Amino acid sequence: MDTSTPTRWMTLAGLLPVVIAGSLFIWFAGMLPVIAAGDTLRFVWEWVPSLGVNVSFYIDGLSLTFALLITGIGALVMLYSARYLAGHVHQARFSLYLTSFMLAMIGLVISDNLLALFVFWELTTITSYLLIGFSHDTVKARRSALQALMMTGVGGLALLAGIILIGTTAGTFEMSEINAMPGVLTGSVMYLPIVLLVLAGAFTKSAQMPFHFWLPNAMAAPTPVSAYLHSATMVKAGVYLMARTHPSLAGTDFWLWTLTIAGAITMVFASVMALRQTDLKLALAYTTLMALGALTLLLGNESGYTITAAATFLIVHSLYKAALFLVVGILDAQTGTREAGKLFGMARAMPVTAAAAAVAALSMAGFPPFLGFIGKELKYAGAIAVASEPYLVAGAFLIASALMVAIAGIVSFRPFWSKSGAPIADVKEAPWPMLVGPVVLALLGAFFGIFPDTLATMLVNPTVASIVGSAEPAKELKLWAGVNLPLFLSIATFVLGFAIYAYKLKLRAILIDLTERSPKFDNGWDKLMAGIAAGSKALTRVIQTGVLYHYMVATFGTALAVLAVTLFFRSTGIPALGVPQVQLWDWLVFLLVLLGSILVLVTNSRITAIAGLGVVGIGMAMIFILYSAPDVAITQLLVETLVVVLFAAAALKLPSLTPEPLRKRWLDVIISVGLGIVTTVILLKVTTGPIDRELTTFFETASYPQAFGQNIVNVILVDFRALDTFGEIAVVLIAAISIFALLKSKPEEDKP
Repeated sequence: MDTSTPTRWMTLAGLLPVVIAGSLFIWFAGMLPVIAAGDTLRFVWEWVPSLGVNVSFYIDGLSLTFALLITGIGALVMLYSARYLAGHVHQARFSLYLTSFMLAMIGLVISDNLLALFVFWELTTITSYLLIGFSHDTVKARRSALQALMMTGVGGLALLAGIILIGTTAGTFEMSEINAMPGVLTGSVMYLPIVLLVLAGAFTKSAQMPFHFWLPNAMAAPTPVSAYLHSATMVKAGVYLMARTHPSLAGTDFWLWTLTIAGAITMVFASVMALRQTDLKLALAYTTLMALGALTLLLGNESGYTITAAATFLIVHSLYKAALFLVVGILDAQTGTREAGKLFGMARAMPVTAAAAAVAALSMAGFPPFLGFIGKELKYAGAIAVASEPYLVAGAFLIASALMVAIAGIVSFRPFWSKSGAPIADVKEAPWPMLVGPVVLALLGAFFGIFPDTLATMLVNPTVASIVGSAEPAKELKLWAGVNLPLFLSIATFVLGFAIYAYKLKLRAILIDLTERSPKFDNGWDKLMAGIAAGSKALTRVIQTGVLYHYMVATFGTALAVLAVTLFFRSTGIPALGVPQVQLWDWLVFLLVLLGSILVLVTNSRITAIAGLGVVGIGMAMIFILYSAPDVAITQLLVETLVVVLFAAAALKLPSLTPEPLRKRWLDVIISVGLGIVTTVILLKVTTGPIDRELTTFFETASYPQAFGQNIVNVILVDFRALDTFGEIAVVLIAAISIFALLKSKPEEDKP
């Protein structure tokens, strides 16, 4: 969009999201003194009281840090979006999507109940799908949105299974209670499946290898969405989940090595791939992958250094990444391109943007006196503190951090200060609503670098306490920690980073050549989707034959197999075969049903066959009457009568039946006789054994006090099974409306 065009940008659709996000930020900021003092806040509302499920919100250092990042960066991004999308025909829709996404993320990070957390988790999946596919008129946006939806959606299903296992193992779904019970999960036989399922949800959401490819493709979204999703929200949800479950799941070799290996591989791979990109927005997307890998690696450990490094780097990355994404959006809007090879010397035309980009990039590269330097020093200190293979971890951080230095130069120095090419003509500074975000975020990175104690006291220390408790306190944040190994690693990072930047074009050419020859995960995704579609078509051809007989064989054959297997494994003996107190009318009903069944088997007339089935139905109704179920008997009689009448009207136009000989219908005989025998045996076992009256007693005692009804059957249908009955009524109503529409429709006149 041409943001230089004068337009009425601050509409209600643009202003309202800014007010909502800003108000929430102020509200959460008011909790800082309470959380900094070591206290927590918890709010509980009953959700499903009969199951003991609550909607509970828990605010500690971890959740408050995320909430402040979500709302603070959200307010700046929404202000930016109000101008960036000014005049767009769907600006109001975009604001609704973005605000809904923000509220879902807030609910996710402050939910204490895991079931409520899952609900918000899925809401972020749905709203991010809408945001990524906002430009739905392009194939790329639709494909990227669907890819993100399916990848994170499958991970969400795995997470739901893990949550169910956690709740059944711990006896509660409240995360604060679970974390207060050390060893309840790590000492359980279900620990391994719980960790696998939880990490499946976290890794797909935070795009860890090999689930990483959806995140760069999400760049199809508008730039404000990319800035928001990649800095403080969507992709950090998996990181939040790992941090929140850290007290109850960490401390085992499986947790340590899974997170360390996955994080290290993702971190190095993503930083290398970032150097390959020429699109500045795509390069930043891969640096987000690098940051997510680093956070995952750090959360695999338990030392105070590693967790402090994770908490600090979480904030560092959110500040500089949101600022740089917004800067790239300004470049794209003002110049019409994001290609690194086309942008030179833009600092003269865009001095404020250039300054914000420089400060944010210096923090990203880890130069003093910015917060990024403290974060990098802590990462190295945390790597050295890793109990297993510290130097391998430190080496991975060194490679990734050096590449970040080079990427910072490519994103900030080359477009604004390089004189390798001619600047684009007729470019001017962006409007102030688009400048506020990158300037404020860049300055915060500088401020917290100079005054790190403020950040440590208010956010970092409470966050570390939330993750590891008070067993090992957070390490002090210092701009100067003395001459030590992390300092030497920082110097090595700068030297190696400058070397990579100097030879970036040659290295990029090599990387492009290597990646073109290697298999691509994104192509694998296309093949997977094509395979699923082909498999679905093949399965449909097999099971959807269009022949009613095949469907009946499959249905009743499956019922026979399930009942027979269940009876075989659950049977405790042969049931008594005696049938006491059989009266004359019982034998008469039996004879009536038997004759009706025989008539169906031997007749060649459809009318006679349906009449025989009607006789069987009437016999069943008589059984209901004999055993005091007149309401069911009336229903049975009405249904049988209606079916006979309707079928008879249709059968008059059908040809006569030509039944096959019995020897050709052996499968039908096996299924029908087998199902009859199995059902009879099950009924005999049920009637000869003790009857569990738990439900009967409940309905007898609860019908009048709770539902104020003396007819227990009516109360069950109308109150206790209200949704079921409502669904049945809806089906009947829809059928009636459809029949009425068919009767009222007039056939088209024959055309000459």
